[in-house]
Amino acid sequence: MPGCFKKTLFSLAAVVSFASFILIVVAMGTPKWMTGKILCKTGVDLVNATDPELVKFIGDIYYGLFQGGKIRQCGLGGRRSKFTIFPHMVKKLNTGLHVMIIMFLCVGIFFSLVSFGFCILNAIKVPYRAIKGPAGVCLWNFLAGGFVALAITSFMAAVKLHHLTERIANFREIFLFVILEERFEDCFWLCVASATTHAVNLLLIAISGINFPQIKTKPEEANVTAEDIMY
Repeated sequence: MPGCFKKTLFSLAAVVSFASFILIVVAMGTPKWMTGKILCKTGVDLVNATDPELVKFIGDIYYGLFQGGKIRQCGLGGRRSKFTIFPHMVKKLNTGLHVMIIMFLCVGIFFSLVSFGFCILNAIKVPYRAIKGPAGVCLWNFLAGGFVALAITSFMAAVKLHHLTERIANFREIFLFVILEERFEDCFWLCVASATTHAVNLLLIAISGINFPQIKTKPEEANVTAEDIMY
């Protein structure tokens, strides 16, 4: 049986792994990874709008991995619309990259659950195989955190290098929209937090392998008197 200190550390690591799983699931199911401001360039050019009038042509956009929405402002009031990435819009995006982001997160979810199971196992007993012990827990956490980090990097590449927001904003639009501002939102940062939790787990497992010196108490010397000998 593992000691009380190791039980506590592996139990904490199990909670952290499960928290990572929850964070990824919530992030994938929420449609606010990015928000931004979009300008109706065609509308501005048609009426030669000046600075005070540009407010009438600035709308909003938000989206996640599967859906999103936008408010188009082309001088005649805002028009709200919602859209889904699959199955139609994905053809206009970098399909391979977008699917890879989702796959990386799914693999991250899988390894988070594997890490959770192995942490519970190590909190209950000492496995006789090394792969089921701390070495295995470190491996699964490294893989889970690595795949989530790949998903984060891929999404940033899609936004910054492949102009993801601009592609989505101009999907099936007659007017041309340009991006004035874009921000990574809470759901994106949930994935960053998920990757960080696995780094925390690696630290916890490293601490569990440290053999702290035990404090030994000096045994009391028995005082034998002459009266004790007589009895």
